[in-house]
Amino acid sequence: MGIKKQKPITGGMRDSSVDDFSDITTGSPFKPLLAPLTKKGGRNNRGRITVRHRGGGHKRRYRMLDFSRSKYGEATVETIEYDPNRSSRISLIRFEDGTRKYIISPHNIKLGDTVQTGKDVPNNLGNTKSLASLQTGTLIHNIELSPGNGGVMVKSAGTAAQVMAHEGGYTLIRLPSGEMRRILSTCNATIGQVSNPENKNRKLGRAGTSRRLGKRPSVRGSAMAPDAHPHGGGEGRAGIGMSHPKTPWGKPALGTRTRRNKKTDKMILRKRYEK
Repeated sequence: MGIKKQKPITGGMRDSSVDDFSDITTGSPFKPLLAPLTKKGGRNNRGRITVRHRGGGHKRRYRMLDFSRSKYGEATVETIEYDPNRSSRISLIRFEDGTRKYIISPHNIKLGDTVQTGKDVPNNLGNTKSLASLQTGTLIHNIELSPGNGGVMVKSAGTAAQVMAHEGGYTLIRLPSGEMRRILSTCNATIGQVSNPENKNRKLGRAGTSRRLGKRPSVRGSAMAPDAHPHGGGEGRAGIGMSHPKTPWGKPALGTRTRRNKKTDKMILRKRYEK
């Protein structure tokens, strides 16, 4: 996989770069594992916007991925595909009994490679095992927080966590953000780094590309009227008129930490903003 810089034929293409999709092996997905995906435009079941700046975009179909990797046995990688719903690649694997499943594709996996799930499987790329059976220093992704519930952490393109230590039924993990967190050693994780690490170097270049991805424009609060945003109002290019910035609903923004969870805070040994 690589990033291809566009020729500056137009102003919008001057600063844009696109994916060359050199690692994709097929252009058509496996239809039995597709599901319809309804656009909600950031609205909840009452029709209220709960997530701003979402809407439109190209039509997509959801790929049903197996995050839990619960099926035991050896499976062969059949295809490496593009998924419009995530930044990483996905792989279609086929088990010996003919069952096919989609998984997050690890970096450097190739067609014909085999992946397995189990406590005693080897420490090979793409295999899923319990954290207790992993060696210190192993790079992992698709990490569970509750045994059997499926991977919920480290699933975006190019990311990987690292096993740091084992102690008292817990495994110490260093996450991509730098956070050090304890997780139950009976939870599963997949060995390797997530595919498509060059995704962070892609530049959209123009507004039309953002709209095709379903991202709507974001208006500065200082450009709004005072009844629409705390930063609004004033004559000309006025400042925000307050010592600290706020959200449209008057809450502190930009640097104010809002993470409060007493149940999980005891599992975090080093926070992500501590160096």
